[in-house]
Amino acid sequence: MTLSGPDMPPTGKPTTDDIDLFRRSIGPLRRLRSDKVYPVMKRPAPRPRAAAAGEQAPPLPAYPQEFHGREISASETLYYARTGLQQRLLQRLRRGQLPSEAELDLHGMTIAEAQSQLARFLSYCGERGLRTVRIIHGKGYGSREQAPVLKSRLNHWLREQQEVLAFCSSRSDQGGTGAVNVLLRSRRHQGNQ
Repeated sequence: MTLSGPDMPPTGKPTTDDIDLFRRSIGPLRRLRSDKVYPVMKRPAPRPRAAAAGEQAPPLPAYPQEFHGREISASETLYYARTGLQQRLLQRLRRGQLPSEAELDLHGMTIAEAQSQLARFLSYCGERGLRTVRIIHGKGYGSREQAPVLKSRLNHWLREQQEVLAFCSSRSDQGGTGAVNVLLRSRRHQGNQ
């Protein structure tokens, strides 16, 4: 059965009138220079923004100046988790299966600088509702003591923060014992202690 009529060409192909109508409806055309499709560039990880002139910096937590914690070796693996977290979630964190939404690199910073940057970074992550982040502290080979000074402090500082639910040393291809993957409290749970 074939349909025919005054509006339907017998071949089923558009008529020149149809083509003209189509071209008028879409407007002028321009030839593309290339038909290549470029890959979508991966967006860089967010960095804490600097405070604007009139904007106040987030309050810094009160970390003790003297350190009474245990010094940690460069090869030692870090692990901490608050009680009540799902074991499956913790396993995924330890295996590096939770994608990092932001990263902070503390290499080469003094203890005071690292402390300040950590506070700003955690505030930034909380404002944006980020859940998993990576903090690179290094292994301490560049320090005067040839020991991971920041690693020991970071281990202590992160345990003190209510928004930190868990952290562990990264997989070897993600920084190994020179970085930690951190699981943060979700925005809807920020007020709960």
